[in-house]
Amino acid sequence: QVQLQESGPGLVKPSQTLSLTCTVSGASITTNSYYWIRQPPGQGLEWMGVITASGTTYYSPSLKSRTSISRATSKNQYTLQLNSVTHEDTAVYYCAREFDDWGQGPQVTVSS
Repeated sequence: QVQLQESGPGLVKPSQTLSLTCTVSGASITTNSYYWIRQPPGQGLEWMGVITASGTTYYSPSLKSRTSISRATSKNQYTLQLNSVTHEDTAVYYCAREFDDWGQGPQVTVSS
């Protein structure tokens, strides 16, 4: 059974960097593609980016300038960094494996 668990702060101040880590169990992050997806309040799901099995990354054009996804294969974890956050980055943030398995999705609020 594949499980994903997001971890990171639930509150980030404007202009700072949002950082979330996804810990994967039951599958290797080197054999599938892993995504970050978010859902702002009252809105639909937004695809943010992906890191493939080979470690190649792709980002949403609207977020590309502020987003970075990396991984630690020894820990079977991958990390999202979103720079220069604003209130519009308040959302539930999900990590997902091939859109088949999802983490619980913590709420991250951007507020001073």
